Amino acid sequence: MSGFVEKPEPVQVPGLVHLHTGKVRELYQNEAGDLVMVASDRTSAFDWVLPTEIPDKGRILTRLSLWWFDQLADLLPSHVLSTELPPGAPADWAGRTLICKSLRMVPVECVARGYLTGSGLVEYKQSRTVCGLALPEGLVDGSELPAPIFTPATKAAVGEHDENVSYEEVARQVGSETAAELRQATLAVYGRARDIARDRGIILADTKLEFGYDGDTLVLADEVLTPDSSRFWPADQWEPGRAQPSFDKQFVRDWLTSPASGWDRSSEQPPPPLPQEVVAETRAKYVEAYERLTGLTWS
Repeated sequence: MSGFVEKPEPVQVPGLVHLHTGKVRELYQNEAGDLVMVASDRTSAFDWVLPTEIPDKGRILTRLSLWWFDQLADLLPSHVLSTELPPGAPADWAGRTLICKSLRMVPVECVARGYLTGSGLVEYKQSRTVCGLALPEGLVDGSELPAPIFTPATKAAVGEHDENVSYEEVARQVGSETAAELRQATLAVYGRARDIARDRGIILADTKLEFGYDGDTLVLADEVLTPDSSRFWPADQWEPGRAQPSFDKQFVRDWLTSPASGWDRSSEQPPPPLPQEVVAETRAKYVEAYERLTGLTWS
């Protein structure tokens, strides 16, 4: 069992229709048919959306995504139309709200990996492949791959795991031309972001992207290259053969799996609230990721 520990009631705003509550974002539609995405401070771990929020997380994710969209603008257009608050929206939405073009979304999570870890490592240990792609012998947790690879996954509902699939399966689902375009765009975005992050002393191990079509034009959508959708590792601490320190909710996962939490992952009981020190450490990691990547000071 998994999902929301406490699913929030969506805020009602005149002129907006609430469409969906995600793990982090609330999705609305305005009268013009545009999408309104509001990033909350919610956080999730082990398929549970936790009862404790991380202050400023939604604003950090939003501002970082906007920065990355600017860095990638010559590669792909983004879905962002405006950052202005909709009329009647609560003041708390400021800095966490994007007005976005409504797209024909591709039903595939487009993942690029430059390093072996996570679900890719699990498959590699079993078959020396990731999403059916053969990899060399001798790789370990954190190994850099000979070249970045496109490892797509099917989208899952809240509380369910995305399922890694082969490129051939993506081609079967969306057509060979679209699959090729997705692979090329995903690897191009990863390559650009990897180089930018590397210049700032950060390894971009992998990232998950979402795309949609505006007519015949492929558009980068949702969030992009945030600690919620990517694995960022400090380059000076990279050591293949072990789990790497990362700029994400590592403190949350570590505490939940420690005896201090008193939580049994194998039970059907939801996880407990996070202690304030874990909240503070996690927030600090998000802020550090934002500042190191952008070169800007968070305020």
